[in-house]
Amino acid sequence: MLPDPDPVRAFVRRHPAVREATRRIRVHLPERFGGIDPARLPPRVRRFELPLPRRGVTPPHQPDAIRVEAPGDLWLPRHLQRGGLAGYEPESLACFLAAVEHARSGAVLDVGANIGIYSALAAARSDRAVFSFEPTVEVATVARTIAEENGLDYTVLSLALSNHTGTAALRLSAISDASNSLATGHRPEIGRREVEVDTLAHWRERQAVVPAIVKIDTEATEPEVLAGALELLRSFRPWIFCEVRPALGVAERLMALLEPHHYVWFHLEGAPPYAPRTTITAREDHHSRLWLFAPGMPPAHFWDAAAEWRTALADC
Repeated sequence: MLPDPDPVRAFVRRHPAVREATRRIRVHLPERFGGIDPARLPPRVRRFELPLPRRGVTPPHQPDAIRVEAPGDLWLPRHLQRGGLAGYEPESLACFLAAVEHARSGAVLDVGANIGIYSALAAARSDRAVFSFEPTVEVATVARTIAEENGLDYTVLSLALSNHTGTAALRLSAISDASNSLATGHRPEIGRREVEVDTLAHWRERQAVVPAIVKIDTEATEPEVLAGALELLRSFRPWIFCEVRPALGVAERLMALLEPHHYVWFHLEGAPPYAPRTTITAREDHHSRLWLFAPGMPPAHFWDAAAEWRTALADC
């Protein structure tokens, strides 16, 4: 275990029972002494049904919703309970579902999966093999629970992906459990954990998986993940959905990696279809940070499917 910059806060974050006891005490204190409003106290366990989008070609046996059970203070379950999938990356989810329909046969790799929403959607709306990578143990546990309780066939791995193999420090974000990262200086830290690290190319070779779609959201280490996956780009030409943050030169490094492989770049913001971009950019005022790196120009029916999925997401 690596040393924690703030051991007290890190200890409280790591131990749910301590965190819960601390909150129960704070509701009885005045705000000037660190008290909190009882109305803002999250439940110990958050349970809800998350409606899933459905469009005309969706087989009737596929689920209309998934049950989510998670610790009450995790960011993404709280966000999804409030706003559903319509309020969570609807542009990228719509194009992702269109790619799940239209990409050639092969697996879906969800890198930086959090509680596995992209994985769950791919498993619920296709027969593809799905692999979900999440190095934060507590969050990966929620992803496994969602898969098991809803009968969804995807594999969750407590593994970080980068451009090397071995171990690395996972920096626990003081901002949100959804922004833990291997990147130095990405967020203020409350602690660090040593996690297992591999490259996507090495992992794929061992597992003999043929990737068709790769989604990458690793809080500013997307270029490192892509650098460890270049053999996949050369051999399999997967569709790539990638978050691009305005920090640490992420956009410039992604362009340097992708340009030799002749991918076409689309910023997933607004309504589809999207025009190809000559540069990858990232700004704080962008509503969506997700990009599609396509192995070629998507056909018109792909954008039609994305538009229908976008409507379905708004409806659900």
